[in-house]
Amino acid sequence: MIECRCLVQAGQIKPETRAVLQRRLEAFSDEHFASPLTVNWVEVPERSGFTEGKPSTASIVSMTANRVLEEPDRKALLEQLCGLWSDETHC
Repeated sequence: MIECRCLVQAGQIKPETRAVLQRRLEAFSDEHFASPLTVNWVEVPERSGFTEGKPSTASIVSMTANRVLEEPDRKALLEQLCGLWSDETHC
């Protein structure tokens, strides 16, 4: 089982976008790890996340792997994961 954590600011991602992200993350896990995915969504409550003294607009997606990844493979997968996330969130 692959674990994924998505940290977002409250209200940052619409429910329909979240559903698309869920499906795309599951497909990513299937393709690259041949394993099912568990996604844990963590919402930072409004007025609780700050960057440089301003309300944060940041989001984070992290995923474990079920095997050791050498740096070139890890880099390629992280770039693809970042692109997938950015395509849907526009962040």
